Amino acid sequence: MMAFLLILTAYLLGSISSAVIVCRVFDLPDPRTQGSGNPGATNVLRQGNKKAALMTLVFDILKGVLGVLLAQLILPLPWVISAAALAAFLGHLYPVFFKFKGGKGVATALGVLITVSWPVGLLCLFTWLGMAFVFRYSSLSALTAALLAPVYMQLIMQQWVFTLTAALMGALLIWRHRSNIQKLRNGLEDKIKLRSAQ
Repeated sequence: MMAFLLILTAYLLGSISSAVIVCRVFDLPDPRTQGSGNPGATNVLRQGNKKAALMTLVFDILKGVLGVLLAQLILPLPWVISAAALAAFLGHLYPVFFKFKGGKGVATALGVLITVSWPVGLLCLFTWLGMAFVFRYSSLSALTAALLAPVYMQLIMQQWVFTLTAALMGALLIWRHRSNIQKLRNGLEDKIKLRSAQ
């Protein structure tokens, strides 16, 4: 019963749409109706508000952290931690509070991974930053990190349950980016433009 409650709590935490809430606080348009339509930090940044985008990023990471941290503190079994990690991620993708229409999960995945294993989380973060610095595509950076996350997890944690969780999250993240993949192939994907934000 405790395991179920922890997994459910992680999912509910993940279901809180930081982008929608932050945009309401800043009196910005609903991100689901703007830009890419994705309720995430990158799409909030496209509206020209760096502060709102940063807050969205931080809160999306934190809900992943909290979902996993509760499991680690209360019932620190590998399968429970892994299930809570996946639940928090799924909550962001398919939030019960927002008609199961959520974001792509990059920031929440980072929060989950950095709590399960901080070296894995940092490696994924550095992978994203490196790709973003070189190519200036947020989506390509996320896709690369998603592909490498299970590799990093296996090398560092060496537990199949955590590696499987990272692989499932990576597969879902890639699936959620399928429109971005098409745009990248067609040369239509937007590049990161920090200087245009205020």
